[in-house]
Amino acid sequence: MNQSSTMEHTLNILMIDDHPTIIEGYKKILSYHKNLDLQILIAKDCDEAIDQINRAKLTTGFDMFFVDIQIPASKDGRFTSGEDLAIYAKEKFPNAKIVILTMIDSVDRLHNIINTVPHDCILIKSDTTAKVLRLAFEAVLNDKEYYSQTVKQLKNKIIKNNYVLDEIDMKILHHLSKGVKTKNLTHHIDLSLSAIEKRKKNIKLVFDVDGDSELLLLEAKNRGFI
Repeated sequence: MNQSSTMEHTLNILMIDDHPTIIEGYKKILSYHKNLDLQILIAKDCDEAIDQINRAKLTTGFDMFFVDIQIPASKDGRFTSGEDLAIYAKEKFPNAKIVILTMIDSVDRLHNIINTVPHDCILIKSDTTAKVLRLAFEAVLNDKEYYSQTVKQLKNKIIKNNYVLDEIDMKILHHLSKGVKTKNLTHHIDLSLSAIEKRKKNIKLVFDVDGDSELLLLEAKNRGFI
């Protein structure tokens, strides 16, 4: 986008966050851009986000998404976090820009996000000032990646890790954390019980856990995955 042009461009944005005051802050900060007509819609959980995305497919579409990773899951359990939403949004709008915002600062979890979630920008909320958000916004508009300072620092540590958990692995952890027994995961995940048990075994290897689900969930929580 040519920022020097005086012509006003419309930018359709979906902001996904369950904290209204945070969204209002984002909107106020981004209003500085006088050459853009920002058309911003809001979703406070996975269900609202999916509804907005599906509606937009039939209307104006979306040019950009602001996605909070820790967002309430959908009622059917299909979408468990902002990670799922970012993947879905990119499938529906391949050319849209995706800005990930999160309070998560776990090296392991950020490693997973960077490697499995489509994104143009990742910001840690605690170090996202008005200036940082504007710089990130400008970078994304100009087809550049942007990482906040904390993410840059953690990326140096991330290089040492060589594993990721995929979308299904994350769903297994999510449902286990909600009290679903392993034998009942087939009601929530479209896999056979043997396939789920194999994945669960692999997750334990990744986390270096040799024990029951309770120990696995404790380690997953310590690493920021649930």
